Amino acid sequence: MGGKPLAGRVAIVTGGSRGIGLAVASLLAEDGAAVVVSGRDAGRLARASNEIEALGGTVLGVVADAASRADVDRLVDTAKERFSRIDILVNNAGMTRDGLLLRMKDADWDEVLQVNLRGAFLALRAVAKAMVRQKSGRIINIASTAGAMGNAGQVNYAAAKAGLIGMTKAAARELAHWGILVNAVAPGLIDTDMTAVVPAEARETLLAQVPLKRIGTGRDVAEMVRFLAGDGAAYVTGQVFHVNGGLYM
Repeated sequence: MGGKPLAGRVAIVTGGSRGIGLAVASLLAEDGAAVVVSGRDAGRLARASNEIEALGGTVLGVVADAASRADVDRLVDTAKERFSRIDILVNNAGMTRDGLLLRMKDADWDEVLQVNLRGAFLALRAVAKAMVRQKSGRIINIASTAGAMGNAGQVNYAAAKAGLIGMTKAAARELAHWGILVNAVAPGLIDTDMTAVVPAEARETLLAQVPLKRIGTGRDVAEMVRFLAGDGAAYVTGQVFHVNGGLYM
């Protein structure tokens, strides 16, 4: 066990029951971290936890809504009680409510900002308190290509993800004093349940803009998160890492 790069570390991955979150949680567990995964669906969370345990990882699933302060506080408290520290936070919980700007309903805007941006802030604030006491920590926010280049039909999602990038940089400046590093990873077109609902035509249009000519995998994104969580990234903070096959440069 001691030979693993993240042995003895504790990671929280929000939205960790599927897609990019599950890929990230699996890889961090593989590297020796104890992983606390959250999600809204208890059944899916149990399946994800079993999957990670089957790979030999230490995992705890916590049913929590990323946009609820009470849930987020309970998630962080549970992680601290169980593992007595928090070394890594991966803010991955996200959702889309796509629609054209002129037809977008207030609720579609509000819900996407609540989950993708406010939810990430709630987890960031709660975890930072524990990390400040430890004088160490890694926070990795999962943004999106949409937050840097925009995406038609996603003014809400693009705004939330651009906000997440700004939050990453401001938090990196504030928390550096305590040895806490804050970075963002911005995935492009990745094969997940969330992108599966995108109409085939829209996917093809996007894929045509990817120089590497393939859709990315959750693992592609997880590899970057794994690097940022590890010892090799000790002098990296306030940065946005694009994992997108060249879609946005």
